[in-house]
This record gives sequence, structure tokens and C-alpha cells, in this order.
Amino acid sequence: MTNLASILIGAVAMASLVAALFFLKFWRQTRDTFFLFFACAFLIDAVSRLVFGIFELSDESEPVFYLTRIVMFGLILIAIVQKNRPQQGRRQ
Repeated sequence: MTNLASILIGAVAMASLVAALFFLKFWRQTRDTFFLFFACAFLIDAVSRLVFGIFELSDESEPVFYLTRIVMFGLILIAIVQKNRPQQGRRQ
């Protein structure tokens, strides 16, 4: 992997980690699971990109990377669906 590619992967991993910490901060303030799901999703993305940047793996088209992204986007979809679902006992 080239040096520039490693730097860019590290920058994206850092940005994902910052986003995870941002959502974790709002989860601690509100205890809304929406923010917790987003924090977990971005943390998974950061770890995945960090592993790809540190270890010499063949390429990003390996199924492992797609599985982590499916989990990440699945958590985001679950958070959105759960947030938009009507709550029990609440009048609309």
C-alpha cells in the first residue's frame, strides 16, 4: 500500500472515531438509543479502517470489509427505523 493511501485511510479512521465520540457524547446526555446505534456504527467503521491501514491485507474487496460495512449500515438503519416507529402509550 502506498504511503498516501495509508495516510488517507488513517484520516478516514480518525474522522469515524471522532463521529463515534460525538454521538456517544449525545447518548450520554439524552440516553436515546438512536445516538448509541450511530456511535457503535462509526466505531465499527473506525476499527475496520484502522485494521485495513495497519495490516497488509490483499485489498479492500475482501468479504470481511463488506461484512463490517453491512453491520455498520444495518445499525444505522435500525436506529432510523426505531426512531421513526410510533411509541407505545404516546398519542399522535
